Amino acid sequence: MSYTIDETVDAPFDDVVAATEDALADEGFGVLCDIDVRATLKEKLDEEFRDYRILGACNPPLAHEALETEPGIGALLPCNVVVYADGDEVAVRAVDPHRLLGVVGTDELDDVADDVHERFERVLAAVADEFA
Repeated sequence: MSYTIDETVDAPFDDVVAATEDALADEGFGVLCDIDVRATLKEKLDEEFRDYRILGACNPPLAHEALETEPGIGALLPCNVVVYADGDEVAVRAVDPHRLLGVVGTDELDDVADDVHERFERVLAAVADEFA
């Protein structure tokens, strides 16, 4: 069973990152952190790595609802979306909220997981449509 929702597009890396950020914003997510893995590995280890960005996405109303239900859920937030070079294409992968929130073991978070999942599906579809 996969732990992410996936899409792959044939487009320039930076354009896919920008499209992903725009699609996240359209679904009510802000990007709280943007980790440039390639730059970090070069700086810290002097290693070359593919283009790879981790976008820490947060939808404040949904995060608030989850935190009200389970205060410890903050350890699993924000929800990560990764964009990385995959050969000649660019992969976009969002954490599957059903898998992520499933580790908590409470059915009270099912509605939040369903909502985030649907929004992430639309985010990835929007990115794919932009480069189709």
